Amino acid sequence: MSIRRLPEATVARLPVYLRVLTETTEATISSDHLAAGAGVNAAQVRKDLSHLGSYGTRGVGYDVAYLVRQISRQLGLSADRRVAIVGVGNLGHALARYGGFAARGFQVVAAFDVDPRTVGQRVGGVLVEPFDRLAEVVSGKGVELALLTTPAAAAQAATDALVAAGVNSILNFAPARVAAPAHVAVRQVDLGVELQILCYYGLQAAAGLTAYDAVDAAGS
Repeated sequence: MSIRRLPEATVARLPVYLRVLTETTEATISSDHLAAGAGVNAAQVRKDLSHLGSYGTRGVGYDVAYLVRQISRQLGLSADRRVAIVGVGNLGHALARYGGFAARGFQVVAAFDVDPRTVGQRVGGVLVEPFDRLAEVVSGKGVELALLTTPAAAAQAATDALVAAGVNSILNFAPARVAAPAHVAVRQVDLGVELQILCYYGLQAAAGLTAYDAVDAAGS
């Protein structure tokens, strides 16, 4: 199967489908059951999977093992991906200790910080290296992705160092936007923004609207 260019919304849903598929004990799954687990409707599931060239069999559903392989390959998860954490504060510590990455095809192999009290510690089994060794360690350990958990003021410099070291995928948890070349994929995760959005939906729920109603109202 070739790697296809997919709609961004479909890409965002594929990992959710993958989680549902890996949690099921059945050999096949219907679009209705996959949709229920993913929090979407069955028509959306069928449309998303059709982008992969995958069509279920009426009355039978989708072959789970085959669909897992398809989605994993499309997401680039056919082999474990090596990850570095840059900034080992409270959030960096939590991510380094998180046990769920390995089950989803990610291996945290390096961590970096500028604080001499943190450098040299082992967090989640990973040695925290000084930031000035980033290029050497990233190259030596084949790091492909980075979790950026620095303070806002340090985020751009850390991004520049990662790009220079050859990392082309960055998940940015720092409360600041960073600039990177076009060939580098950067995803922003601003927890404060997410909480603010959640507050909006909480207000809508208190007013008797479902999350879907709120989305429709906001888009109209």
